[in-house]
Amino acid sequence: MRGRKRRGKQRIGFLLILFLFLPITLSAQDEPNDDIDWENIHFDVYAPGDQALIISAGVVFPLLFFNYNGLQDHNFKPPIGGTGSFAFNYYLTPRLYVGGDVGGMFIPTIAEHVLYMIYLGGRVGTQFITGRFEFPISFSLGMSWQTYLDYGHYTMYLRGSAAAFFRASPSWAFGLTSSWFFIPQWAYEGEPGSKVRVREKDFYGNFIEITLSAKYQF
Repeated sequence: MRGRKRRGKQRIGFLLILFLFLPITLSAQDEPNDDIDWENIHFDVYAPGDQALIISAGVVFPLLFFNYNGLQDHNFKPPIGGTGSFAFNYYLTPRLYVGGDVGGMFIPTIAEHVLYMIYLGGRVGTQFITGRFEFPISFSLGMSWQTYLDYGHYTMYLRGSAAAFFRASPSWAFGLTSSWFFIPQWAYEGEPGSKVRVREKDFYGNFIEITLSAKYQF
């Protein structure tokens, strides 16, 4: 039991240490451009057709769960698990972008078990820029695969994210991202091929994740 707790803390600690040193390493590889006037720059830092890759890692914890009977207790107890993701943006305009994200998370329970989830979806977003600071907002919709003990579940997810980035160089920006996950679990009963939806047993989970993020624009 103690070993599981220790391994969980080691995973989160490794992710945090990685992102503490990542900005220093990447900034050293990308020399600043002295020709850019950061004080007067606005949306011209992005142009239609620009692309960006974002890598994020951090922590995730449950917010609330509800079903047909209202709010329900759950078996998760903060501080919780770890999360990581990759995202891709394609800029239609300096303000508007589309793309996709893929990621995963692990969430220990008070019974010393672990819920694992992998997700893949498309996303759309907008952003606001002032000087060297960027504030993107995005929404994602896709599918998720979950496993818990011997139980597996395949369902959709909805994700809303807001972030604050500091542009360290013309190509790299680093910041903090907060995301809300809505994950429904629809219940079905019956034999394969003739299952019936049982709405009274549906369950809806809401999670919050906070991550450190690095964005590379090209």
